Amino acid sequence: MELLLLDSSLQEWASGLFENSHYLGPFLVLLLCGIGLPLPEEVTLIGSGILLHQGKVEFVPITLVCSAAILLGDTIPYLVGRRYGMSALRWPIVRKVLHPERFVLLKRRFRQHGNWVVFTFRFLPGIRIPGYFSAGTLKMPFLRFLALDAAGVALSVPLSIWLGKVFGSSIEELEGQMENLALVLGFGIASLLLILYTRHRLRKREAELARIAAEEALAEPGESDGAA
Repeated sequence: MELLLLDSSLQEWASGLFENSHYLGPFLVLLLCGIGLPLPEEVTLIGSGILLHQGKVEFVPITLVCSAAILLGDTIPYLVGRRYGMSALRWPIVRKVLHPERFVLLKRRFRQHGNWVVFTFRFLPGIRIPGYFSAGTLKMPFLRFLALDAAGVALSVPLSIWLGKVFGSSIEELEGQMENLALVLGFGIASLLLILYTRHRLRKREAELARIAAEEALAEPGESDGAA
């Protein structure tokens, strides 16, 4: 219940920013998402698409604003990891965002796919921030990190905004039939579904992490005996 109330409050706060600052609002929300704001980036991008449908923003400027905010937000955990390494996990504020148990899966992803895994993080809500932090701890060159992240942003941001624009058309049709109630319900349900989907994916990854950690814990004694 508390989480639902928090999500509702965050959505109201974000909606207020969007209404009063059509470009600055999305920029601030997306930047804060990069440092742990518990609100899916996709909700903000779709909201920007709705602003585009309403004629309050233009496609190229809002795409550039959202992309810049995301890249800046992604750079923060990368720089923290590069500067302080895993010792940053001792900070309470960092531990609230970066859950140490997820690094087992991230370590395996980097080992299997190399630096290109940074590109895939853009499409995997729930491990983006830990993933970028891990890239920093591994001392990935900053320009390489930025290029790979920007490639993912170049695909995801315009597509999400465009989907928001299409969704805005649907809201307009609903509004014509049911007035303001349809508008509120339509956007609220879509936001809730995105949040629930993100949490479902996150729970599945955490279960996978627990399984991998158990397998590695069982494998380590055998490896040590073999080495002896």
